[in-house]
Amino acid sequence: MKKLLLASTATALLAGAASAEDIKLGVILGFTGPIESLTPSMADGAELAMKEVTDSGKLLDGSTVTPVRADSTCVDSAAATAAAERLITAEGIKGIMGADCSGVTGAILANAAVPNGIVMISPSATSPALSTAEDNGLFFRTAPSDARQGQVMADVLMEEGISSVALTYTNNDYGKGLADSFQSAFEAAGGTITISAAHEDGKADYSAEVASLASAGGDRLVVAGYVDQGGSGIVRAALDSGAFDTFHFPDGMIGAKLEENFGGEIDGSTGQHPGTDSEGATMFVDLVGGAFDATSPFTPESYDAAALILLAMQAAGSSDPAAYKEKIMDVANEPGEKIYPGELGKALELIAAGTDIDYVGATAVELIGAGESAGNYRQIVFEDGKIATVKFR
Repeated sequence: MKKLLLASTATALLAGAASAEDIKLGVILGFTGPIESLTPSMADGAELAMKEVTDSGKLLDGSTVTPVRADSTCVDSAAATAAAERLITAEGIKGIMGADCSGVTGAILANAAVPNGIVMISPSATSPALSTAEDNGLFFRTAPSDARQGQVMADVLMEEGISSVALTYTNNDYGKGLADSFQSAFEAAGGTITISAAHEDGKADYSAEVASLASAGGDRLVVAGYVDQGGSGIVRAALDSGAFDTFHFPDGMIGAKLEENFGGEIDGSTGQHPGTDSEGATMFVDLVGGAFDATSPFTPESYDAAALILLAMQAAGSSDPAAYKEKIMDVANEPGEKIYPGELGKALELIAAGTDIDYVGATAVELIGAGESAGNYRQIVFEDGKIATVKFR
């Protein structure tokens, strides 16, 4: 009888080992392009979650997770789609952490993810249009829609006593969606938009655009652009010409590069980006331990995006996107034991034992509607050439 039991145990162990996989996840971000200064820490955040899960040995009978990076460029939809198709067909990825910018995210979703049944969780694509995109239940995001950010922008400016602004936005899905959302909210609050004008990225000279903005006037210039591209070009031209000396920046403009580019020249400028002062945010900073910038925009969201994919796999008992897509909302929301950064191994154990979890993560995750973040924001101001936190909303 004892020999029979030993044989059965060995058979079970072999079966478990045989079912373990090396699960590949795509990390598709704009490693080149207008937010290239933000994406290294975003990728590091996502890959930290993957390493944490692999090191635990508790995912799907000891499966490991391997990240596979690809460049979305942030702006070239054809290149982004080709990169995603390569990861799907040649690398056999089981999900995508990404993409980053809204236009390329929509392109990958429509042209690669949906046709191939691949789950995507974006940490930073914020266009309101993505809320109603045809996604077959495959698309989620840990950053809130710009429908929410537009309202927050309006609230910040009105509370600052700024009731008249000029507005410029990068000429793509992200810029246009955010500009429209902000204008609607600001005007509803009694504010005036003196001009709303698109700008193109990649130009050497933005003096003509700034001349039009200056002619319209306003107490502050709102720049809904990219910190590594035309947004910074607009700011430089405005400063050099004396057209504006304070600005308001949404998420695509906020990062260490903004401090490097302008320092004290833009003191008094304001802005906001997704962020929270939750317990999980502090735990994430401690977990990272200085290995990369844990507070850089969309970096905590990237950790959470990767974590949700892997926890959903455990809940489904499968790495098949068709199966685990149904579990993402379950692991992200109440009810269940709350899970924070550094606790992914614990979460995998709980799920395997049949216990519900509520993944709070680094950004106080709560997915609503069709699977997008309810939204928290960090309000900032420039002081002595540095980004300082005013409060969280």
